[in-house]
Amino acid sequence: MTPRHHLPGQMQKTLIVLGISLLVAGLAWPWLGAIPFGRLPGDIVIQRGNVRFYFPLTTMVVVSGVLSLLVWFLRR
Repeated sequence: MTPRHHLPGQMQKTLIVLGISLLVAGLAWPWLGAIPFGRLPGDIVIQRGNVRFYFPLTTMVVVSGVLSLLVWFLRR
């Protein structure tokens, strides 16, 4: 368990990393739109008449893996 006096420093580090990540994502947004997330093989799309059901299964697995690696890397 982390002592309480270390929590403010950890919170500052987390907010800085989050801010930089959002800045990079914002700057890279035009290129991120070209990535076929949401249209990957394994994503489920069911259309019946005027109803459309979309379940991005593969996209969620990929995003989860990337976020897990990012968190693992930041904790090292």
